[in-house]
Amino acid sequence: MSSEILVSTDRLQQMIFAGDCLVVDCRFDLSDVNKGRNDWLAGHIPGAHYAHLNEDLAAPVMDHSGRHPLPDSRAFAEFLASLGWSEGQLVVACDEGSNAFAGRMWWLMRYFGQPAALLDGGLVSWQEAGLPLETGPVKSRQAPVADLQALATMAVSSEQVLKNLELKDFAVLDARSPERFSGQSEPLDTKGGHIPGSINRYMQQNLAVSGKFKAPAKLRREFEALLGETDAAAIVHSCGSGVTACHNLFAMELAGIGTGRLYPGSWSEWITDPERPIATGN
Repeated sequence: MSSEILVSTDRLQQMIFAGDCLVVDCRFDLSDVNKGRNDWLAGHIPGAHYAHLNEDLAAPVMDHSGRHPLPDSRAFAEFLASLGWSEGQLVVACDEGSNAFAGRMWWLMRYFGQPAALLDGGLVSWQEAGLPLETGPVKSRQAPVADLQALATMAVSSEQVLKNLELKDFAVLDARSPERFSGQSEPLDTKGGHIPGSINRYMQQNLAVSGKFKAPAKLRREFEALLGETDAAAIVHSCGSGVTACHNLFAMELAGIGTGRLYPGSWSEWITDPERPIATGN
């Protein structure tokens, strides 16, 4: 598996020219589910395919699931095959700029044991470098459907998180904004607040003013200041629906701290059971 998880625009140019990767554009707008695809059609990195958060990077919502359940292995493999992806091929994901949505694609590839990277600064950095865009759909050949196997230990269930309130075997790191974490504001879900005992690390804190990821050493210092000597394996990442939590997972790996686990259902699944406790405030 490739150890290169963050690539620059120059590096991506080289990889595209050499045919060393498959670029996947993950732009999405939670308030307008068609906007990301329309923006992709209007202009994207040459050869970049599109991944729709709701349709391709999540399973259908169920009564007691979060807003973006994990896709099963067959469905995700069929999606990748439709892009012409072959097993072991590096996927480089991007979105508008922050990689808030592209991080989900990165994590899913890793969850199914495949190599992936993010484009630092996303489409914004590509355009700022004066690099060309193409419009319209991208032609792809149908590839064989891979037999993907999920690495189940990379994710935890609501039941595990609930039991952990007493066991305290791991810490929950919440990637939502401070306003949503505290319960002061909740624009997406039916209840505000957070899982009791969880720690807030807004995913935007992983980015510099430029919109690119902070240097690994700086990220490491910030995570260590927040989490102390807690091992990465004892961190479970959460957010609203298991999407932006992947940004913190990526940042910790970029910082060299290690790989934690994801609570895919996150807050939107947690609140489907009124018996699960809710905390508010900081």
